[in-house]
This record gives sequence, C-alpha cells and structure tokens, in this order.
Amino acid sequence: MRGNTGFIPNDIAQIAVEWFNPRKSVIVDMVMIQLLSMTLTLLSVLIFKGDQIDSSNMAWMVAGLFGSFLLASAVYSRITSI
Repeated sequence: MRGNTGFIPNDIAQIAVEWFNPRKSVIVDMVMIQLLSMTLTLLSVLIFKGDQIDSSNMAWMVAGLFGSFLLASAVYSRITSI
C-alpha cells in the first residue's frame, strides 16, 4: 500500500497539483505569446489593409499596437529581472 495516503494515491495527487498549479514561467510564457500574437495581428492588419481603414479605426489600431508594445516590454522586463 505504498504511495497511497488515504482517498487519493500519491501519484494522482501529484499530477493534480502540477496540473492545477502551474509554474509561474508557464503563465508568463502564455501571456507573452498572447501579447506577441496581438502585436503581429495588429501590425499585419495595418500593413495589408491600412489603405482601406478609416481614420478612427486606424487610431484605435495604432493605440492597440502601442499598448501591446508597452505590455510586452513590461512583461519582458519582469522576465529578465527574475
């Protein structure tokens, strides 16, 4: 009965702990991927469809691009400080 501490066996409990409590680097990586995909999407829309977008939508896209650069640089600075 080694490895069984009651209701849930140790192996299953360890898997559950690792599954529901990921390391912080995994979460930071997921955030960086989302920010980079947002940046690339906005940049590609501005490059390929920039001549067909009116000025108010263009302003929102440029503001979103600027915001994604700021957020990505903030996350990157925290990664390098760890």
